[in-house]
Amino acid sequence: MLRTVLLVAIAIALLGATQTGRASRPLPSALAKKTLRVMTYNIHVGIGMDKKLNLQRIADVINHEHPDLAGLQEVDRGVQRTQRIDEIAEIARLTQMEYAFAYNLQFQGGQYGVAILSRFPIKVIDHWRFANVREKERRGMIRAEIEVHGQTINFVTTHLDYQYQDGRVFEAEQLLKLLAGIKGPVIVAGDFNDLPGADAYKIMTNQFRDAWIESKAIGEGLSYPADKPAKRIDYIFYRPDDSMRATRAWIVNTQASDHLPLVTDLEIRAVP
Repeated sequence: MLRTVLLVAIAIALLGATQTGRASRPLPSALAKKTLRVMTYNIHVGIGMDKKLNLQRIADVINHEHPDLAGLQEVDRGVQRTQRIDEIAEIARLTQMEYAFAYNLQFQGGQYGVAILSRFPIKVIDHWRFANVREKERRGMIRAEIEVHGQTINFVTTHLDYQYQDGRVFEAEQLLKLLAGIKGPVIVAGDFNDLPGADAYKIMTNQFRDAWIESKAIGEGLSYPADKPAKRIDYIFYRPDDSMRATRAWIVNTQASDHLPLVTDLEIRAVP
C-alpha cells in the first residue's frame, strides 16, 4: 500500500512539472500576429451619387467597417463648393480617429488633397507633390508613420492622374522613388485611376503586392462608378518583405461617394 501511494505521488508530481513546463514555453508565433484593417476611399469631397454633400454618410461607412487606417482622396478643406467645411477634421470627429491632411492644390479659397485617418498614434507626417506631365490638377502623396502594436507602420495614400496614362506612370515612378529609402513596413492605399495590368499598376506590383489578389478575394474588386461599378482602380498595396500578409479584402456597397471603398485585413507579424 505504501509503495502504491508513493508511486501515485511521484506521478502527480511529474504531471505537475510537465504542465508547468508547457505553460512557461514561448507562445506559438501565430499568437504573436496582429490583424490591421485598412481602407482606401475616394470620398468625392463628400458628395454622393445623389449629388448631395453629406459627410455623416461618409463617416457612417467608415464606422461600419471599423478600419484601423483609412486613406482618403478628394478631400476639401475650406473650399467654397463644400461650404468651407474642414472635411477631414469633421470626418475625424465623427469617427473619433486621428487624422493627417495634405493639400495638392489651392482651390476656391481653400485646399484640396488627400488625408489619413488612424486609430493609432500618428508620429510623423510627410507630404510630397508630384511633378506632372500635362494634367492641370496637381497630384501628390501623404505618408504617416503610425505606431501599431509597438511597431512603426508607414501608411501612404495617393491619387494619380485620371486623364493620361503617361501621367500615371510618371507619378507612380515618383511615388516608388520617394518610398525607396523608407524603412519598415509600408502600405500604400489610393485611387490610382489605373486598371489591373496597365502600366502604372505594373510599376506598383513590381515592388508591392496587391492585397485584393493576395487575399484571393471573391469577385473582381470593381470600385467605380459606385452606382454601376465597371472598373477596378482603387488599390491597397503592401511591400512583400514586411512580414505582412493580406487575409481578406472586400468592396463596400454604398452610394455615399462616386467610388466604392476597398477594405482589407492585413496580418502583421509582431517584431520580437
